[in-house]
Order: sequence, then C-alpha cells, then structure tokens
Amino acid sequence: MAANMYRVGDYVYFETSASGPYQIRRIEELTKTPTGNVEAKVMCFFRRRDISNNLISQADKHLTIGSWRSRGGQLRAQGGSLTEVQRHQLRHRELFLSRQVETLPATTIRGKCAVTLLNETEALTSYLARDDAFYYTLTYDTAQKSLLADRGEIRVGGRYQAEVQPLLGDGESDGRDLAQLEELVWRPDHGLSDADIDKYLLVARSVGCLARAVDACSSVRQPGLAAAAAAASRDYTQAHAYRMLHSSKYDLGRAFCRLVTDSGPVLCRDQLEDWSASECNLFEEAMNKFGKDFNEIRRDYLSWKSMRSIVEYFYMWKTTDRYVQQKRLKASEAEKKLKQVYIPN
Repeated sequence: MAANMYRVGDYVYFETSASGPYQIRRIEELTKTPTGNVEAKVMCFFRRRDISNNLISQADKHLTIGSWRSRGGQLRAQGGSLTEVQRHQLRHRELFLSRQVETLPATTIRGKCAVTLLNETEALTSYLARDDAFYYTLTYDTAQKSLLADRGEIRVGGRYQAEVQPLLGDGESDGRDLAQLEELVWRPDHGLSDADIDKYLLVARSVGCLARAVDACSSVRQPGLAAAAAAASRDYTQAHAYRMLHSSKYDLGRAFCRLVTDSGPVLCRDQLEDWSASECNLFEEAMNKFGKDFNEIRRDYLSWKSMRSIVEYFYMWKTTDRYVQQKRLKASEAEKKLKQVYIPN
C-alpha cells in the first residue's frame, strides 16, 4: 500500500501518451476537484529526446564534473572509459529540470522514481545500480529554449569581497576622498536627553497628524482622526524628524521651525500612503503570480514605479492587516489541500 501512496514532493511517472515513455514530474500540490477527482500540480523534467540536438551537444560539453567527464561526446570515468552500454544507459538517466508547471489527473500516475542533482562525489556506476534513479545538472528554459547550470556559485575575489588594507600608522592618511563616502545622518554624542528626544518626536507626530487633517488629498484617502494619527506615527514621519534634528545640529528650536514652515505643517508620506487603491490591488495580484520577483512585478504590473518604491512598499505592506488576513487565508487553504493520495495498481 505504501508504494501506491503519493505525497507532495514525490518524483513520479505520469502516463501522458500511450505510445511514448512515461513523463517524469515532481508533485507540487494535490487538489480535489468539485467532481471528486484528484489533480496533481507538477513540475516538469525533460528527457534528452525532448530537447534539440544543439542543446544536447551543449549538455555533453557541460558534463565535466568530478570523477567523470565528457571527452569528445564520450563519457569517461577516472581510471578508464565506460562501456558503450553504460554510456547509453547514463544518457537515458539524464534529465533537465524546468520551471514549467502543469496540472495532470492523479489517475495517470504510474509509479515513483528518484531524481537528484548530480553528485560529483558519488561513483558514476551508482546511478546505474539503482532502479528508477535519474540525475540532472542543467535547467531547461522552455521559453528561451536554452540550458542553464542549476548550481550555486561561490563568489570569492575582489569583485565580491572587500580587500583589507594595511594598518595605518599614526597621522597617516589612506588617501580616500571623504566626499565619496557615506553621509553621517545621526550622532550619538548630540547632548540631548532621551526625554527631550521623546518630546520632540511626540511633537513631530502631532504635526504630521495636523498636516493630514488640513491636506485635502489625505483627508479623502484616510478619513478620520484615528487613521491620520496612525499614518503620522509610522517610521517615515519619525525618520524625517530625526533628519531635521540632525541637519539643525541638534538645536530643538531650529528643528521645530523646520517641522512647521511658513506654508504650514510639513507632510511626509510613505509608500503606503502614496499608492492608490488600484496600485495596491495590482501589487497584490503580481505577488500572487510572481512572488518576491520584484523585477517581474515592475516589468509586467508597475512599470511607472521605481524599484526602490516597490521594495519599500512591500515591507510596509507586510505590516498591514490586509497582508495578515491574506496569510491566514492561504494557510487555511493549504490545510484543505490533500497531503497524499492513494492510486491503486
């Protein structure tokens, strides 16, 4: 019975054609349809027969790993060549991972298999000694019709890591241009007490609340004193207050004057206030489709927004009740999904 029980994460055979070989897939999700049938959302793996000859040649050249390698298209192992039969079998064990996802009836599952990323420390013959065992090293992009290495890269060197300079002696200059370094935005030795700063921030929040009350646009977006006070209490208002205090050289009188100018109280909006309701809905739709791929979100949904604006909004959006409700809803839906399914022979 255990052999016929299939769970999320299993690698399985699917029969999609009576005349072709079984397709190899990884189960990502199991769902029950209103009619009572079970469907499997699966990630696709491709065989060598499914890709072009040019890509097969590229895959053979890439296979230069650990204890075995490809020379002139012939797989070899350290200590000697493989037999023709072994080379043929190994090519039939090679798969290509893809990001393509499809939905198939669970009744077309025909058994389990094992798929692993090629392990260069294992003996080559170990892949042949196990039944239904496959390996992959490359990812197949079905849209671009190209192969990419599915391996992490150890980024070592001057391009990725800072070079430690020699220790400077007393009075010795390192020759750096200080104008090109980071800008100091706060000094801990400002001479103000914590109580003075707390009072200053309280006034800054009050000014922010007043600014929203007299601003026509803000009063429409966030009607009510509670909403205005909540918006004025967020980090953006306090960060602006800290900047004004620092630029005023920690003179509270000058900082207060910069919070309220001749034209009225200064209004500071963060991304949560700047975005319209339709933009927020677009962002949530994009998050459901692309996840945290901000490049895709900006390209397909919010091209008029800067990347900084999108990332900043994302982290603010995660603090909202709307995000918490969506997270609870997704968790509830996940609990309803099937964890396993039994497919009889």
